[in-house]
Parts: sequence; structure tokens; C-alpha cells
Amino acid sequence: MKIYTGRGDHGNTNLIGGQTVRKTDVRVDAYGSIDELNAQVGLLASLVDEEKTVSRNIIKESLSRIQHNLFDIGSILADKGNKLGMQFDLSEIQTIEQEIDELTEKVSEINYFILPGGAKQASQAHIARTVTRRVERTVLKLNEKEPVAEPPLIYLNRLSDYFFVLARYLNKLAEKEEVYYTKTGKVFHNDERPKRKDEK
Repeated sequence: MKIYTGRGDHGNTNLIGGQTVRKTDVRVDAYGSIDELNAQVGLLASLVDEEKTVSRNIIKESLSRIQHNLFDIGSILADKGNKLGMQFDLSEIQTIEQEIDELTEKVSEINYFILPGGAKQASQAHIARTVTRRVERTVLKLNEKEPVAEPPLIYLNRLSDYFFVLARYLNKLAEKEEVYYTKTGKVFHNDERPKRKDEK
């Protein structure tokens, strides 16, 4: 079986179900951006794999699950009209929220914006965070044109938060100091920190 077909040489592609659209279509941009993000997460997983820490396997399992979730979301976006009836698992939103809370407990509180950098795996987590933000914006543009189910939108919003706190944790594991942007003064205050679900 040949990888190339030639069908897309003139700027067209097919959605799930066979509908032909332009490659510049916002829907194609949306699920293509999901694919790009998935590749960035794969790179992050390979960098984490180089680390010899007790947390390596736990993080890799989380990243693997995220990659599967992203593929699910990409498939949902590529299926205009939801012909296959795919639904995003709501429990995945709860899972990633729990992981964000757990990672937050393992890093110090912050008062300033953090500049991306530090260990290479932490830097890659920041790249994944920023790509996630762009993906979210792209999917929201699609949602303005053609409604997108709410769970994938919520998940993408949580995912950027996950990569932010994961980057901080990876720098902690690598014993790399974070670089703070202090020109604007303190922007986060302990009394403004969102409460966890187990707090009053």
C-alpha cells in the first residue's frame, strides 16, 4: 500500500464519511492542530523517558493517555455531523483535574509569571502548553462556525494548565531553578489561589 495517493495535490482532503473539503477549512485546521500537539506530547514523553526518576513511569502513563485522548478529539473533529457517534469520555476531564491538583501540591507557590525554560523536558512541556493554547483557539473558531461538543473544549482548556504545572514539576525533579518575570510585580497572591475541591 502506497502512503501517497495524489488526491490532495490540488488542496482538497476528505473528512470522515467521505465529504471533500479544502485543506484550508477551519475544521481541517482544527484536527490538524490536534495532530501537531500530539506530536509535541510524543516528544515530551521521549524526553521524560531519559530521566531516571521514580516519577518517570507515572508521567509517561499520563502522557500516553493524553495522546490517546487527543487522537479521540481529532477523530471527533474530523467527523462532521458525528456520523460515527464518537463521544469524549467525561471522566478524562476529572482525571486531568486531579493530576493538576496533585502536581500543584508538589511545587512551590508562585507570585510571578514564570518564563519558559529550565530542563529540556520542562521546556518541551512549555511548548506543549503554548501549542495547546493555540489548538484551543483554533477549535473555538470552529465552534463559532459549526458547534463542537463541550467536553473536548473543556479538556483542552485543562490540558494547558496540566502542561504548565508539569513543566514546573519537571524542573523541580531536574533541580533547575525557575526564572520569574518580575517587572510587573506580584500577579499571584496566596489568598487568591483557587481552592482545591477538598478545601473549604
